Amino acid sequence: MSRAGSLAADGFAPTDPVRQARKTQRFRWLRTMPFIIRICALILLGFVLVALAAPVLAPVDPADQDLLGRLQPPVGFGGSWDHPLGTDQLGRDVLSRTLYGARVSLGVGLAGLVIGVTLGVLCGLIAGVRPGLVDDGLMFLVDVQLALPFIVIALIAIALFGSTLTVLIIVMGFAGWESYARLTRGMVLGTRKSQYVLAAEALGASSTRIISRHIMPNVIAPVIVLATFLLTGLILLESTLSFLGIGVQPPTPSWGSMIGEGRDYLNTAWWMAVIPGVAIMLATMSISLLGDWLRDVLDPTVRSR
Repeated sequence: MSRAGSLAADGFAPTDPVRQARKTQRFRWLRTMPFIIRICALILLGFVLVALAAPVLAPVDPADQDLLGRLQPPVGFGGSWDHPLGTDQLGRDVLSRTLYGARVSLGVGLAGLVIGVTLGVLCGLIAGVRPGLVDDGLMFLVDVQLALPFIVIALIAIALFGSTLTVLIIVMGFAGWESYARLTRGMVLGTRKSQYVLAAEALGASSTRIISRHIMPNVIAPVIVLATFLLTGLILLESTLSFLGIGVQPPTPSWGSMIGEGRDYLNTAWWMAVIPGVAIMLATMSISLLGDWLRDVLDPTVRSR
């Protein structure tokens, strides 16, 4: 019996250098993650956990009003630990509203992102594999979407169907889908001319197998990178609509509506607008930095340098 067979019989498999090298390469990006990116990942993870655990972490109900305790400052600025981040013009706890606002602002952005990615990638795949009338029709819709300011489309949709949370999520889903469609279509058209795809077609592989095994793996990485950049836009769009009073409606708190309510009290109660504004800044900045890093990690031309 050979040495390898003897080791296998004793329960020890010989080390595969190729497999070991692939495993090492697979987790190399995690070990080389810059410190600032780790901080951003922790910040985003903290926001997600806070949003999920808001009912447990919030000291009081975010809609509870106490007019006798209105406009109390945060701790360290003359306030008490009963309201660590102060209260607003109606005596509502700013900390509780910020925690619950994370659920709305991040939840609406993520839900809209899933809808936009699904719709855009599906349209891009169809346009890429069906040249001609189907491709021209879908790209015409993309051009129409790009030509119109999306804020106008959002205002019209909210005016027609109301400013409910469901309508807002659907509106968010149509923000940016054209970018995913154009990116996916370009990747599909480029991949279809590759030698391995032509070889698979010559061997009789079905269109479904070619898309799932050869085209989609090349599309996923660019879509992920694009999604991280557009997610910040969705969060800011929701905040903008809520700031204007046509997004999430009271008493449901969101970061944008909190800033809108606090803009008239910047001189006397700055914490009403500054605290949710800082939350938006930290979330969007962390997502943007993670997007830059993912682009460097997933782009083979950058990795090879």
